[in-house]
Amino acid sequence: MARSSVHVSYATVPMVIVMTVLCLFLANNVTHARMPVTYYVGGVYGWDPIIPMDTWARGKIFYAGDILEFKYDYLTSNVMVVNRTGYETCIANEGAKEYTSGDARISLPYGLSYYIGTYDASDCSAGLKMAIRAIS
Repeated sequence: MARSSVHVSYATVPMVIVMTVLCLFLANNVTHARMPVTYYVGGVYGWDPIIPMDTWARGKIFYAGDILEFKYDYLTSNVMVVNRTGYETCIANEGAKEYTSGDARISLPYGLSYYIGTYDASDCSAGLKMAIRAIS
């Protein structure tokens, strides 16, 4: 009966290991290649009641890590992250996070709904508010 033998050189084993690690690294980078996107809320108008912000956000898909940048006149406006009730009633809830710099940047965490409005009830009622959710 004939005997077959497979000869593996010990010099090829490290190369196989390196190639396997490289393939895993590249596969991981391909599946997680999306870099965070910065959205300028309101576009050229900025954070302003001239356009309803829910209209601006409609059709956009926000991902965890994306950044919302709000440009506004800090003397007359602000940005507030509120809860759902605050969003619906245009009344800031206790613990709402207020931004007053005129150039607020909010990074979106995964899975949370973000309700964003302003302290001015008339501007909020006019549409200076939005509800968004970041997906993975």
